Amino acid sequence: MPMNSASEKIVRAAALVIGDEILSGRTADRNIVEIARMCTDGGIVLHEVRIIGDDMDEIITALNALRHAHDYVFTTGGIGPTHDDITAEAVARAFGVPLEHRQEAADRIAEKFGRKVLTPGGLRMARIPRGADLIDNPVSGAPGFRIGNVFVMAGVPEIMRAMLHGIAPTLAGGTRLESRTVPVGVGESTIATDLAAVQERFPDVSIGSYPLMGKQGVLTEVVLRCGDVNMLENATRAVQQVVDACHERRGITLTSETRTQ
Repeated sequence: MPMNSASEKIVRAAALVIGDEILSGRTADRNIVEIARMCTDGGIVLHEVRIIGDDMDEIITALNALRHAHDYVFTTGGIGPTHDDITAEAVARAFGVPLEHRQEAADRIAEKFGRKVLTPGGLRMARIPRGADLIDNPVSGAPGFRIGNVFVMAGVPEIMRAMLHGIAPTLAGGTRLESRTVPVGVGESTIATDLAAVQERFPDVSIGSYPLMGKQGVLTEVVLRCGDVNMLENATRAVQQVVDACHERRGITLTSETRTQ
Protein backbone atom coordinates (compact mmCIF):
# COMPACT_ATOMS: atom_id res chain seq x y z
CA MET A 1 0.00 0.00 0.00
CA PRO A 2 1.41 3.43 -0.86
CA MET A 3 2.13 5.87 1.91
CA ASN A 4 0.12 9.07 2.21
CA SER A 5 1.65 12.52 2.29
CA ALA A 6 1.40 14.40 5.55
CA SER A 7 -1.00 16.97 4.03
CA GLU A 8 -3.60 14.34 3.22
CA LYS A 9 -6.24 13.31 5.73
CA ILE A 10 -7.32 9.78 4.93
CA VAL A 11 -10.63 8.65 6.43
CA ARG A 12 -10.94 4.87 6.41
CA ALA A 13 -14.02 2.71 6.62
CA ALA A 14 -14.90 -0.98 6.75
CA ALA A 15 -18.04 -2.86 5.80
CA LEU A 16 -19.29 -5.89 7.71
CA VAL A 17 -21.81 -7.96 5.76
CA ILE A 18 -23.74 -10.29 8.05
CA GLY A 19 -25.84 -13.25 6.94
CA ASP A 20 -25.73 -17.00 6.40
CA GLU A 21 -27.68 -16.47 3.18
CA ILE A 22 -24.76 -14.55 1.67
CA LEU A 23 -22.20 -17.19 2.57
CA SER A 24 -24.39 -20.04 1.30
CA GLY A 25 -24.84 -18.39 -2.10
CA ARG A 26 -28.61 -18.21 -1.69
CA THR A 27 -28.51 -14.41 -1.82
CA ALA A 28 -26.13 -12.28 -3.83
CA ASP A 29 -24.77 -9.25 -2.00
CA ARG A 30 -25.65 -5.96 -3.65
CA ASN A 31 -24.75 -3.67 -0.79
CA ILE A 32 -20.97 -3.58 -0.90
CA VAL A 33 -20.87 -1.68 -4.18
CA GLU A 34 -23.35 0.89 -2.84
CA ILE A 35 -21.25 1.45 0.28
CA ALA A 36 -18.08 1.69 -1.83
CA ARG A 37 -19.63 4.31 -4.11
CA MET A 38 -20.85 6.38 -1.19
CA CYS A 39 -17.43 6.25 0.41
CA THR A 40 -15.66 7.26 -2.79
CA ASP A 41 -18.05 10.15 -3.36
CA GLY A 42 -17.56 11.33 0.22
CA GLY A 43 -13.78 11.21 0.37
CA ILE A 44 -13.74 8.02 2.45
CA VAL A 45 -11.53 5.03 1.68
CA LEU A 46 -13.38 1.73 1.99
CA HIS A 47 -10.38 -0.17 3.28
CA GLU A 48 -11.84 -3.52 4.23
CA VAL A 49 -14.94 -5.70 3.73
CA ARG A 50 -15.76 -8.79 5.76
CA ILE A 51 -18.61 -11.25 5.22
CA ILE A 52 -19.61 -13.38 8.19
CA GLY A 53 -22.51 -15.60 9.18
CA ASP A 54 -25.22 -15.18 11.81
CA ASP A 55 -22.99 -16.12 14.72
CA MET A 56 -23.01 -13.96 17.86
CA ASP A 57 -19.38 -14.43 18.84
CA GLU A 58 -18.10 -13.92 15.30
CA ILE A 59 -20.08 -10.72 14.88
CA ILE A 60 -18.80 -9.32 18.18
CA THR A 61 -15.19 -10.23 17.39
CA ALA A 62 -15.30 -8.80 13.87
CA LEU A 63 -17.08 -5.64 14.95
CA ASN A 64 -14.65 -4.88 17.76
CA ALA A 65 -11.67 -5.41 15.47
CA LEU A 66 -13.09 -3.21 12.71
CA ARG A 67 -14.38 -0.34 14.85
CA HIS A 68 -11.02 0.10 16.56
CA ALA A 69 -9.12 0.04 13.26
CA HIS A 70 -11.31 2.35 11.14
CA ASP A 71 -13.01 5.71 11.31
CA TYR A 72 -16.35 4.23 10.25
CA VAL A 73 -17.89 0.76 10.15
CA PHE A 74 -21.00 -0.01 8.10
CA THR A 75 -22.86 -3.23 8.85
CA THR A 76 -25.64 -4.74 6.77
CA GLY A 77 -28.04 -7.55 7.66
CA GLY A 78 -29.42 -9.19 10.75
CA ILE A 79 -31.77 -6.50 12.11
CA GLY A 80 -35.06 -8.04 10.98
CA PRO A 81 -37.90 -9.64 13.00
CA THR A 82 -36.82 -13.29 13.13
CA HIS A 83 -34.83 -15.32 15.67
CA ASP A 84 -31.70 -15.37 13.52
CA ASP A 85 -31.57 -11.57 13.30
CA ILE A 86 -29.01 -11.08 16.06
CA THR A 87 -26.97 -8.10 14.88
CA ALA A 88 -28.52 -5.57 17.27
CA GLU A 89 -27.80 -7.78 20.27
CA ALA A 90 -24.25 -8.48 19.05
CA VAL A 91 -23.57 -4.76 18.62
CA ALA A 92 -24.89 -4.03 22.12
CA ARG A 93 -22.60 -6.71 23.57
CA ALA A 94 -19.62 -5.40 21.59
CA PHE A 95 -20.14 -1.94 23.10
CA GLY A 96 -20.97 -3.31 26.54
CA VAL A 97 -24.40 -1.65 26.74
CA PRO A 98 -27.89 -3.14 27.23
CA LEU A 99 -30.25 -3.78 24.33
CA GLU A 100 -33.47 -1.92 25.11
CA HIS A 101 -36.94 -1.48 23.66
CA ARG A 102 -37.01 1.94 22.00
CA GLN A 103 -40.53 3.32 21.79
CA GLU A 104 -39.55 5.77 19.06
CA ALA A 105 -38.43 2.85 16.90
CA ALA A 106 -41.72 1.01 17.51
CA ASP A 107 -43.65 4.17 16.65
CA ARG A 108 -41.81 4.51 13.35
CA ILE A 109 -42.70 0.93 12.44
CA ALA A 110 -46.34 1.44 13.38
CA GLU A 111 -46.46 4.73 11.51
CA LYS A 112 -45.60 2.92 8.32
CA PHE A 113 -47.86 -0.13 8.60
CA GLY A 114 -50.11 0.37 11.62
CA ARG A 115 -50.04 -1.06 15.15
CA LYS A 116 -50.99 -4.49 13.84
CA VAL A 117 -47.39 -5.07 12.80
CA LEU A 118 -46.15 -4.70 16.38
CA THR A 119 -46.19 -8.43 17.00
CA PRO A 120 -43.39 -9.98 19.04
CA GLY A 121 -41.44 -10.24 15.78
CA GLY A 122 -42.15 -6.64 14.88
CA LEU A 123 -41.09 -5.46 18.30
CA ARG A 124 -37.73 -7.23 17.90
CA MET A 125 -36.92 -4.53 15.35
CA ALA A 126 -37.47 -1.86 18.02
CA ARG A 127 -34.67 -3.24 20.21
CA ILE A 128 -31.83 -0.71 20.11
CA PRO A 129 -28.55 -0.57 22.06
CA ARG A 130 -28.64 2.08 24.79
CA GLY A 131 -27.13 5.37 23.62
CA ALA A 132 -27.56 4.64 19.90
CA ASP A 133 -29.11 7.12 17.46
CA LEU A 134 -31.73 5.87 15.03
CA ILE A 135 -31.15 5.74 11.28
CA ASP A 136 -34.29 6.57 9.33
CA ASN A 137 -35.88 3.89 7.15
CA PRO A 138 -38.31 5.52 4.72
CA VAL A 139 -38.99 2.21 2.98
CA SER A 140 -40.33 -0.05 5.74
CA GLY A 141 -40.16 2.05 8.89
CA ALA A 142 -37.94 -0.23 11.01
CA PRO A 143 -34.90 1.92 11.71
CA GLY A 144 -31.24 1.12 11.75
CA PHE A 145 -29.00 2.79 14.29
CA ARG A 146 -25.63 4.38 14.89
CA ILE A 147 -23.55 3.80 17.99
CA GLY A 148 -20.06 5.23 18.20
CA ASN A 149 -18.51 4.94 14.76
CA VAL A 150 -20.70 1.97 13.76
CA PHE A 151 -23.70 2.30 11.44
CA VAL A 152 -26.05 -0.68 11.55
CA MET A 153 -28.28 -1.06 8.50
CA ALA A 154 -30.67 -3.54 6.94
CA GLY A 155 -29.54 -6.22 4.52
CA VAL A 156 -32.38 -5.70 2.02
CA PRO A 157 -30.70 -3.64 -0.73
CA GLU A 158 -33.55 -1.16 -1.26
CA ILE A 159 -33.77 -0.43 2.47
CA MET A 160 -30.00 -0.32 2.94
CA ARG A 161 -29.66 2.13 0.04
CA ALA A 162 -32.27 4.43 1.59
CA MET A 163 -30.52 4.32 4.96
CA LEU A 164 -27.17 4.97 3.31
CA HIS A 165 -28.58 7.98 1.50
CA GLY A 166 -29.75 9.35 4.84
CA ILE A 167 -26.45 8.96 6.69
CA ALA A 168 -24.14 10.12 3.87
CA PRO A 169 -24.46 13.85 4.67
CA THR A 170 -23.49 13.18 8.31
CA LEU A 171 -20.14 11.60 7.46
CA ALA A 172 -16.93 13.61 7.60
CA GLY A 173 -14.75 12.65 4.66
CA GLY A 174 -11.10 13.29 4.15
CA THR A 175 -9.07 13.95 1.05
CA ARG A 176 -11.05 12.77 -1.95
CA LEU A 177 -9.07 10.35 -4.07
CA GLU A 178 -9.09 11.16 -7.77
CA SER A 179 -8.41 8.42 -10.31
CA ARG A 180 -7.00 8.08 -13.81
CA THR A 181 -7.08 5.06 -16.13
CA VAL A 182 -4.49 4.21 -18.78
CA PRO A 183 -5.44 1.51 -21.32
CA VAL A 184 -2.71 -0.93 -22.33
CA GLY A 185 -2.70 -3.24 -25.35
CA VAL A 186 -0.66 -6.03 -23.75
CA GLY A 187 -0.87 -8.27 -20.72
CA GLU A 188 0.12 -6.79 -17.37
CA SER A 189 3.24 -8.96 -17.03
CA THR A 190 4.75 -7.20 -20.05
CA ILE A 191 4.83 -3.83 -18.30
CA ALA A 192 5.20 -5.08 -14.71
CA THR A 193 8.86 -4.10 -14.26
CA ASP A 194 8.45 -0.62 -15.73
CA LEU A 195 5.24 -0.11 -13.74
CA ALA A 196 7.05 -1.02 -10.52
CA ALA A 197 9.67 1.61 -11.33
CA VAL A 198 6.97 4.26 -11.71
CA GLN A 199 5.46 3.20 -8.39
CA GLU A 200 8.84 3.71 -6.72
CA ARG A 201 8.97 7.25 -8.12
CA PHE A 202 5.46 8.01 -6.88
CA PRO A 203 4.98 6.16 -3.57
CA ASP A 204 1.97 8.33 -2.60
CA VAL A 205 0.02 7.25 -5.68
CA SER A 206 -1.84 3.95 -5.68
CA ILE A 207 -1.10 2.20 -8.98
CA GLY A 208 -2.86 -1.03 -9.90
CA SER A 209 -3.07 -3.08 -13.09
CA TYR A 210 -6.15 -5.06 -14.08
CA PRO A 211 -6.28 -7.58 -16.93
CA LEU A 212 -9.14 -7.46 -19.42
CA MET A 213 -10.18 -9.70 -22.27
CA GLY A 214 -10.38 -7.56 -25.38
CA LYS A 215 -11.71 -8.24 -28.83
CA GLN A 216 -8.17 -8.66 -30.09
CA GLY A 217 -6.49 -10.45 -27.23
CA VAL A 218 -5.41 -9.72 -23.69
CA LEU A 219 -5.56 -6.11 -22.58
CA THR A 220 -4.81 -4.27 -19.34
CA GLU A 221 -6.04 -1.19 -17.55
CA VAL A 222 -3.68 0.68 -15.24
CA VAL A 223 -5.62 2.63 -12.61
CA LEU A 224 -3.96 5.37 -10.57
CA ARG A 225 -5.49 6.97 -7.45
CA CYS A 226 -4.30 9.86 -5.31
CA GLY A 227 -5.65 12.85 -3.40
CA ASP A 228 -3.01 15.18 -4.86
CA VAL A 229 -4.14 15.95 -8.41
CA ASN A 230 -0.77 17.34 -9.57
CA MET A 231 1.05 14.27 -8.33
CA LEU A 232 -1.60 12.06 -9.92
CA GLU A 233 -1.19 13.78 -13.28
CA ASN A 234 2.60 13.44 -13.15
CA ALA A 235 2.34 9.74 -12.31
CA THR A 236 -0.22 9.22 -15.07
CA ARG A 237 2.11 10.82 -17.60
CA ALA A 238 4.92 8.54 -16.44
CA VAL A 239 2.72 5.46 -16.87
CA GLN A 240 1.54 6.69 -20.25
CA GLN A 241 5.15 7.04 -21.39
CA VAL A 242 5.82 3.43 -20.37
CA VAL A 243 2.73 2.26 -22.23
CA ASP A 244 3.45 4.33 -25.35
CA ALA A 245 6.98 2.93 -25.55
CA CYS A 246 5.65 -0.61 -25.19
CA HIS A 247 3.03 -0.05 -27.88
CA GLU A 248 5.63 1.43 -30.24
CA ARG A 249 7.96 -1.54 -29.82
CA ARG A 250 5.14 -3.95 -30.61
CA GLY A 251 3.38 -1.92 -33.27
CA ILE A 252 0.16 -1.67 -31.25
CA THR A 253 -2.48 0.99 -31.81
CA LEU A 254 -5.46 1.01 -29.48
CA THR A 255 -8.84 2.06 -30.77
CA SER A 256 -12.21 2.27 -29.05
CA GLU A 257 -13.16 -0.99 -30.81
CA THR A 258 -10.12 -2.80 -29.47
CA ARG A 259 -11.23 -2.70 -25.88
CA THR A 260 -14.18 -4.50 -24.34
CA GLN A 261 -16.79 -1.97 -23.28
